[in-house]
Amino acid sequence: MKLEDLSIKIFADGADLDDMLRLYENEYIQGFTTNPTLMRKAGITDYETFARSVLERIQDRPISFEVFSDDFDEMVAQARLIRSWGDNVYVKIPVTNTKGESSVAIVEQLSGEGVQLNVTAVFTPEQVRAMSAALKNGAPSVVSVFAGRIADAGIDPMPIMSEALNILRDTPSAELLWASPREVFNVVQADQVGCHIITATSGILSKLSTLGKNLDEFSLDTVKMFYNDAQSAAYRI
Repeated sequence: MKLEDLSIKIFADGADLDDMLRLYENEYIQGFTTNPTLMRKAGITDYETFARSVLERIQDRPISFEVFSDDFDEMVAQARLIRSWGDNVYVKIPVTNTKGESSVAIVEQLSGEGVQLNVTAVFTPEQVRAMSAALKNGAPSVVSVFAGRIADAGIDPMPIMSEALNILRDTPSAELLWASPREVFNVVQADQVGCHIITATSGILSKLSTLGKNLDEFSLDTVKMFYNDAQSAAYRI
């Protein structure tokens, strides 16, 4: 399979403005996602200034920005403000707060108000089912299931993603997003199972060109890499 054979939409996950603008030039990147952890790692100190600077430059592709309160009333207020920053904004709402309390009520409220949502940190079919019902009659939305972290728990994410897709068929306004991929093959898996979107960091995106590469050629390139690095290091025995 080659990159052009994929049906899935590929989003870039990150919070480095220069990197985002570079990826914006790539025709295969159809949207962007961020989160507070990525923003903190990128050294972002002013949330709104960063978000607005991104939205000034990228206006024709969806971009997700996340609320950061743990209080549901404050989440609603933050979501409304973030949504006002641009028509292409999706507001990320975590599936629960840190106490494990479901955010389904505010998801239904905000979606009903026309706020485009990205429900994040979803792991189980039960969570997908609850959010599917909450989003059913609302604005366009995304449900982000963290397939990579499910795999980190030693569980095959494919059956869960397949079930999530079936659940969301009752909510045509919602798209299923494969979150936290760990390798390029996850892009193929997400495409095969029928996910609408996968989001990936620049490290994985930079390797998409290897899709469909001849393995004999790949083997030779790897041998050359080892050899050239040994020569560059001037190793001697």
